[in-house]
Amino acid sequence: MFYLGIDSGTQSTKSIVLDLESGEIVAQSSEAYGLIEGLPAGHLEQNPADWIKAVKSTISDCLDQLGERKSSLRGIGVSGQQHGLVVLDANDEVVRPAKLWCDTSTTDQCDQFAAEFGGADGLISKAGNTMLPGYTIPKLLWLKQNEPENFARTKSILLPHDYINFFLTGVKRMEFGDASGMGILNIRDKSWETDLIDFVDPAVQEMLPELGSSNVVHGSLRSELASEWCLSDELIVSAGGGDNMMGAIGTGNIADGIITASFGTSGTLYGCAENPVIDPNGEIAAFCDSTDRWMPLACTMNVTVVTERVRDWFGWDLAELERQVDSVPPGAEGVSFLPYLNGERTPNLPNGTGVIHGLGGTSSSPAHLARAAMEGATLGLAYGLRRFAALGLTPGEIRLTGGGSKSSVWRQISADVFGVPVVGLATSEGAGLGGAIQAAHADGQGSYEDLCVRLVSLDETTRCVPDAERAALYSSKLDRQIEMTSVLKEAGLL
Repeated sequence: MFYLGIDSGTQSTKSIVLDLESGEIVAQSSEAYGLIEGLPAGHLEQNPADWIKAVKSTISDCLDQLGERKSSLRGIGVSGQQHGLVVLDANDEVVRPAKLWCDTSTTDQCDQFAAEFGGADGLISKAGNTMLPGYTIPKLLWLKQNEPENFARTKSILLPHDYINFFLTGVKRMEFGDASGMGILNIRDKSWETDLIDFVDPAVQEMLPELGSSNVVHGSLRSELASEWCLSDELIVSAGGGDNMMGAIGTGNIADGIITASFGTSGTLYGCAENPVIDPNGEIAAFCDSTDRWMPLACTMNVTVVTERVRDWFGWDLAELERQVDSVPPGAEGVSFLPYLNGERTPNLPNGTGVIHGLGGTSSSPAHLARAAMEGATLGLAYGLRRFAALGLTPGEIRLTGGGSKSSVWRQISADVFGVPVVGLATSEGAGLGGAIQAAHADGQGSYEDLCVRLVSLDETTRCVPDAERAALYSSKLDRQIEMTSVLKEAGLL
């Protein structure tokens, strides 16, 4: 039996086919796309049609690779970038491009929510989370206030993975995991918070689709697509989820004690909990996961975006970046790189900028900048790990995923910065694998625990353990990064 996982992200869509019996990925395909160009600073948008085109293309490619074996395909699971706002009209046509998770144009709308509901404390008391620019509902308030004609046309709102599910099945529905990142779900009891919805507009309640369990089948493949792809129209589509939620399944992060760190353009650090984990400081997002549990999550907006910028500066390939970083001792001889090139979410600096500090006569080489950039991005995630510890989450190991996790130098830096062993996965397609596993679970092929034990493999050759001396050095460097950030922010310089 085969199950297909789709990972629809900001830069590309990837599809994989999992052989449930062997655990092997027997087909895979990807298609890249970009952001809409020419928008004002802070506005980051994409056309949902680009996602659908990529979904169709990659599924078709995977089916071609399977050949006659495609008759064994039983289900599809979709992972999508969190927080994006897709608005549909009465004919289910897209009203305007989707505002993405990394769009920071809604700072004013977040301030309006805070003013109305008693600041961060009031919002956390009401729903479990404060209101951040990346979340979905401030985008809808922005739409009402800046594009009233488009708001008036809007009859349905969906998240990116919901929109792909709608394309595949014709069913509009939201599951708890991705919905918890909208800013209007009370994560304690997994219900919509009516006051927050009505603050945008009472009409929004009619725009929201059905909300329900992440463990149920979303629907069956539309007959038109089944015919086009020569598949059974009884093929199921599982509930799917946000990229972090599906990445958790794909990395086996479905029980207490495991933390996943994703080193992509942005970075996330997340765990699994049997009960809600609510940060009174609002720095750790209190999300639900896509197995009907909960997912405390720290998000930074600057990980490989920082190292890629350094590579661009000096014209290096990835191997040269690795060599340059490795040529400088841990700590980069006092050079610090505050990595807020895209603003930042943790800490909350939507208009933040990058800062390089500590250059000296012998510590101002390109290699020093590269090392400081890699360390700064990792320390940003370590800030979240400190908050995890304060909330009682202490991992025995951290599982790494994303492009940055392929770097052996970066893995060792991560172990030293985090102070616990880190290990990579046998496949880099964590979110897509999570989608395929969720589809198998929804199809009755076993519990998540059994499926993940059998299908999620660690690559023990990538395991790194922390060095106590370097861990102490990085702990001090994190203190310094936090202090510099605080001082510059208070002075209005960040």
